[in-house]
Amino acid sequence: MDGAAIYSLFIINKSGGLIFYKDYGSTGRMDTNDSLRLASLWHSMHAISQQLSPTVGCSGVELLQADTFDLHCFQSLTGTKFFVVCEPGTQRMEALLKFIYELFADYVLKNPFYEMEMPIRCELFDLNLLQAVQKDRVASLSR
Repeated sequence: MDGAAIYSLFIINKSGGLIFYKDYGSTGRMDTNDSLRLASLWHSMHAISQQLSPTVGCSGVELLQADTFDLHCFQSLTGTKFFVVCEPGTQRMEALLKFIYELFADYVLKNPFYEMEMPIRCELFDLNLLQAVQKDRVASLSR
């Protein structure tokens, strides 16, 4: 897997639709239908957890830890959710997700050709996202 800590990135609109998916792992690639199902499942789980939480003002699941992966989630104020699937115990994912949100705001939302809530097709976003993930990989390898 060439030392990659990040397996995949999903961006889900406020309605629960998958608007961006990127696979960074070399094993277990998902087809389009699988990625759509997983995004829908995560959106539903996130929404249900907000309603069932005993904590007042809960914003939903932020971290799901499993034996073989961790799933980190960041929800923007507009309801767009960013979640990354990574190796167990990977650090600094919250900061990376917030940085990805900044890239989303800078390169997608400010793009005059982007239609809100639609799939993201923006070359500058893709390039800057790849650089951010590669920097994060290098930082995790150097520790």
